[in-house]
Amino acid sequence: MKFLDRSRSVAPAGFNRWLVPPAALAVHLSIGQIYAYSVFNAPLTKVVGITESAASDWTLATVGWVFSIALAVLGASAAVFGTWMERVGPRKAMFAAACCFGLGFLVSALGVYTHNLWLLYLGNGVLGGVGLGLGYIGPVSTLMKWFPDKPGMATGLAIMGFGGGAMLASPLSVALMKFFGGPASVGVAETFVVLGIFYFVFMMFGVFTIRVPSEGWKPEGYVPPKKAQKLVSSSHVSAAQAVKTPQFWLLFGILCLNVTAGIGVLGQASVMIQELFSELSVGRDAAVDAAAAAGFVGLLSLFNMGGRFFWSSISDRIGRKGVYMVFFILGSLLYFAVPTLGENGSKTLFVIGFCVIMSMYGGGFAAIPAYLKDLFGTYQVGAIHGRLLLAWSLAAVLGPVLVNYIRQAQIDSGVPAAQAYSVTMYIMAGLLVLGLLCNIAVKAVHEKHHHQSIEAAAHSGNPDDETAVSDAYLVAEQLSHSGFAVWWRWLLVSVPLGYGIVMVFAKVMDLFK
Repeated sequence: MKFLDRSRSVAPAGFNRWLVPPAALAVHLSIGQIYAYSVFNAPLTKVVGITESAASDWTLATVGWVFSIALAVLGASAAVFGTWMERVGPRKAMFAAACCFGLGFLVSALGVYTHNLWLLYLGNGVLGGVGLGLGYIGPVSTLMKWFPDKPGMATGLAIMGFGGGAMLASPLSVALMKFFGGPASVGVAETFVVLGIFYFVFMMFGVFTIRVPSEGWKPEGYVPPKKAQKLVSSSHVSAAQAVKTPQFWLLFGILCLNVTAGIGVLGQASVMIQELFSELSVGRDAAVDAAAAAGFVGLLSLFNMGGRFFWSSISDRIGRKGVYMVFFILGSLLYFAVPTLGENGSKTLFVIGFCVIMSMYGGGFAAIPAYLKDLFGTYQVGAIHGRLLLAWSLAAVLGPVLVNYIRQAQIDSGVPAAQAYSVTMYIMAGLLVLGLLCNIAVKAVHEKHHHQSIEAAAHSGNPDDETAVSDAYLVAEQLSHSGFAVWWRWLLVSVPLGYGIVMVFAKVMDLFK
C-alpha cells in the first residue's frame, strides 16, 4: 500500500501543523482504553456462571494478567519497532497499531466466547500490547518534529489522550456490557467486538490525517531562544548510541521510579479510599462507598490526563530537569503526608493530594519524550523513546506488586485495613527520593556520542514567555483562526473526550455528597 509510505505522508507547502494533533489524539484516546480494562475483570470471572462465578470460571488473578501482559508488551514492542517506525514513518506504524489493537479485541472476543484464556492473553495482551507500543511512540515523535518551538506542549497534547482514554472507555464499556448482557451472557464478547471495530475506525482517522514535515521545515515566525538551556543539545545521537550513555539509564530510572510510585496506587485507588475512609474509621456519614470510590478513580483519571498537558507545557518554561525536580520533591512530600491525612479523616485534603500526585504521574509520561529530545536530538527520538518505555513495563509489574503484597502482609500481621497503606506510602516516597537523585545526576550528553553524519541540527525552542496558560491560549487562538478543515478534526476527537469528562463529574458528585 503506497499510501502508507513515508514519502506519501510528507506535508505540502503551507500545511497547517494544527491539523496534526487531532490525528495523534485519536490514536492515544483509543489505546488509552487499557487504563479502563479493569471494568472487564469482574464480568470475565462470571462468563460461565453469568450471575456469579462458577467452578470453571476464570479467577480474578488470572484475568488480571491481561493488563500486565499488555503493558509489558507495550514497552517491548516500542523498543523493538522504534527504529523501524522512524524509517517507515508514523503512518505505517499507526496503521499497524490500529490493526493489532482492533484485532486484539476480536481475538479476545473469540477467547471469551470459547472460554479460552490463552486467546484472551493473545488478544488484549499480546496483540493489544503491540498496538499500544506502536500507537504510543509514532504520534509523539511526529508532533515533536512539528513543534520544535514547544516540544513539551506537543507531547502533552498527544499523551494527554492516552491518560484520557479511560474516561471514554470506562462508561462506554459498561454501557455496552449492560446492553448486550442477559440471562445467557455477561456481554463481554459482544462488547469486545464493538470496541475492536470502533477503535480501529477511530485510529484509522489518525492514519489518514497524520503528516510529517518536509526536510528543513521550520514554523513560520520561529525564533530560537535567546539563551539555550544547558541540557538542550543542537546535535543528534542515534538510538544505538543513546543506550550506551549514562543519561539514557538515568532517564530510565527516572521514568521507572516515577511510574512505579503512581501506577501501583492508581491500580488500587478504589479499594484504598474505601478502606481508609470506611465506616469503622471515619463513621457512616464520612465513609466512602463503591459509587463514591468510582468518582475518585474518575477524578484521578482526569488529573492524570490534564497533568500530561499542564506539566509538559510547564517544562517548556523551566526545563525538563526542573519539572522532574518538582515531581520528585513535591511527590515525596505528598506521599509522606497521605497516611496522616487518612488517619485524621481529611477526605478533601486526601483527594486533593492524590489528584496532584496523579497529575505529576501523567506529566512524567508527557515530559520524558521532550527530555529525550533535549539530550539526544530528533534524529531517532522515537526509537530512543521506544527503548525507554521498557522502564514502564518494569514499573507496571513493580508498582502493583509493592502495593498489593505489602498491604496484604500488613493485614495478615493484624494491622487494620485503614492503616495498611502507611508503609507502602513511605516506600513510594522513598522511590521518588531515589528518582530525585537520578534527575540531579543528569548532565549534557558528551560530544563523542553525537551522530556525525547529521549536518544540520534541529534546534529546540523554549521562548522566555512560555507557560502552560499561554500554551492553552495558543491552542484556542489557533483554532479560532483556523478553517473548517482544522475545526472538524478537533471536534471529532473532542466529542468523545468531552463525554468522558462529563461522566467523571457525574460520578464525583457521589464522592462529596
